[in-house]
Amino acid sequence: MRLILRDAAVYLSTVTAPRNMDAILLAGPTTSGKSALALALAEELGGTIINADSMQVYRDLRIITARPSPADEARVPHLLYGHVDAAENYSVGRWCVDAPAAIAQARQAGRMPIVVGGTGLYFKTLTQGLAAVPPIPAGTRAAVRERLAADGVAPLYAELQQRDPVTAERLMPGDRSRITRALEVVLTTGRSLTDWHREGMPAVIDATRTVKLFLDVERAELYRRIDARFDAMLVAGALDEVSKLAQRGLDASLPAMKAHGVPWLIRHLKGDITLAEAADRGKRDTCRYTKRQTTWFRNQLPGFAWTKPGDALAFVSDAIRR
Repeated sequence: MRLILRDAAVYLSTVTAPRNMDAILLAGPTTSGKSALALALAEELGGTIINADSMQVYRDLRIITARPSPADEARVPHLLYGHVDAAENYSVGRWCVDAPAAIAQARQAGRMPIVVGGTGLYFKTLTQGLAAVPPIPAGTRAAVRERLAADGVAPLYAELQQRDPVTAERLMPGDRSRITRALEVVLTTGRSLTDWHREGMPAVIDATRTVKLFLDVERAELYRRIDARFDAMLVAGALDEVSKLAQRGLDASLPAMKAHGVPWLIRHLKGDITLAEAADRGKRDTCRYTKRQTTWFRNQLPGFAWTKPGDALAFVSDAIRR
């Protein structure tokens, strides 16, 4: 990635972003080099970097989620990083409120919005819209989560099959997150989550007026980077960060408590496993997640151009000039 940063000026020094371009959308799996590329683009084009990673929104998780460093954040404006407390269940619906405001803020400042991250659903809702599901009352959510903790997912799935068989058929019986979500919706509204998905919020931006890029890294190289990054995060203080998070006694089902590496490091802190075991399992989970990321983007967002990191700056430069 140092080569990419060094060559940024060569590709982009004579390029200015056209007024009719809404944004640059930069996606890719974990450790693909998205943040470094976004920083290079933002510095050369006068851009604002907007987070599209569902874990980097949490302020408690700077190190373990590899959020941009304070030094990088000082170089160009960064928005939607670390603005949510770990005790909150930050949803795609909330991001779809926050992201348009961030994009508008960037434009009002005369800067190019550069949306960067690995959460595919964020990009899909940004360009295709989102089902307009109403908010779930806190009492309903708490009751369903208590049942999940006490009885497991099987009884919830059985009830969902009765109340919303169409949605239940689309879900795996062990998918705790989606089953609880679907059950909360039908209990709150009396309507199937599938029905709500047919009536959506409009897209935030016109996808035809964006540069859409997915960084494609060869799998063996990606896994090597994941191993190296996890080791570097431990050296940088990830274990202490997770220890402080664990001391808060938050619900283990909260998204922040399930960030890659967090559950295993908490188990190490409890004395259940060694640090080496926790690291190995955290790396394994991250590798598995990158496989799901790439499959999801390939199937759900075919409009993104798959580009090798070394070719990315040239691709963006050519797209902007057209």
